[in-house]
Amino acid sequence: MNYPPTAFWRRSVVAICAGLWLTISCGGCNGTKADPTEIVIGHYGSMTGSEATFGASTDNGIKLAVEEINAAGGINGKKVRLITYDDKGDAREAGTAVTRLVTKDRVAAVLGEVASGLSLAGAPVCQENGVPMITPSSTNPKVTKVGDMIFRVCFIDPFQGSVCAKFARESEKLKASKAAILTDQASPYSVGLQEEFEKAFIALGGSVVSKQTYQAGDQDFSAQLTAIRSSEPDVIFVPGYYTDVGNIALQAKKLGLNTPLLGGDGWDSSKLGEIGGKALDGCFYSNHYSQQDPSERVQDFIKKYSAKHKETPDGLAALGYDAARILFEAMGRAKSLGGADLAAELAKTKDFDGVTGRISIDADRNAVKPAVILEMKNSQPEFVTTIQPGT
Repeated sequence: MNYPPTAFWRRSVVAICAGLWLTISCGGCNGTKADPTEIVIGHYGSMTGSEATFGASTDNGIKLAVEEINAAGGINGKKVRLITYDDKGDAREAGTAVTRLVTKDRVAAVLGEVASGLSLAGAPVCQENGVPMITPSSTNPKVTKVGDMIFRVCFIDPFQGSVCAKFARESEKLKASKAAILTDQASPYSVGLQEEFEKAFIALGGSVVSKQTYQAGDQDFSAQLTAIRSSEPDVIFVPGYYTDVGNIALQAKKLGLNTPLLGGDGWDSSKLGEIGGKALDGCFYSNHYSQQDPSERVQDFIKKYSAKHKETPDGLAALGYDAARILFEAMGRAKSLGGADLAAELAKTKDFDGVTGRISIDADRNAVKPAVILEMKNSQPEFVTTIQPGT
């Protein structure tokens, strides 16, 4: 496409200015020689977009861990520097962000993402470049199957799905024999969790009476909820993200559908109660930790995080914090910060005393750890029970 001379020069000036801005804003992000007195790590997350609380909470948790390790003298005398890029909740942006972290910033390791679909976009880049990646909270089993450089500190969907199914069938609060399912058909997280819940719920003697789908960002769920209402379920499993769940709860109430909703850790956000309000009261979701856990480990983390950010940390913040601390321990033990040496130490993680529970990394680089069930009351999550792996 050709432009008139004035337009050409205008565009040239804009391009030059943009290039200067990028150079200035990147600082040490241009692939220059690494500073031998520091260790650089990367984080990619949804800092903006529809699930922005996921990225912000995770980043805040990681930063708190970085501040603590540096205050304690760093790792083998070297300070840790964190570089965070916003992937805007987009898979292409996630791949671009991770490529930049490993090829230009030369990070020793990468932390991220929250959404499984975005981790699946970034993980192959880390695997191909031999850079360890730890996802704090992507629960789809496919993520760590990318390769031996990919780890996670959260439980996976087969466990989370069975936890939700067991709670639905056996808890005194639900005792459900019939379940309906409403799934985000475009989300690997939602589809994977739905499959695991359905399989476990049927194995426990329950039946699935209705299966409906939507796509993230949809505003009208009336057709799906009307179909679900006619099937008369005892519980509605909604393995989506908080932005959609709040709207689904509101619309269910408007249709006179008072059946409890049940979901996974994608519900976890301070915005959930703001969106869904009272419509979510009496609904449940599985998560990685409870703010009401009285243990000194958990309450100390909450105190430090709240003092800095003026809000109570959600599960994503706690997982970001745990992921960074597990990485730092492995770095302290590793023979070098080369990818193979660091991955070997990450794989040895056993009984790590995390905010989100006691964490061990298994042979598939997944975390073996407990889950909690929370109930929404007055727009806030309250602890119901803990379910250990293997129970």
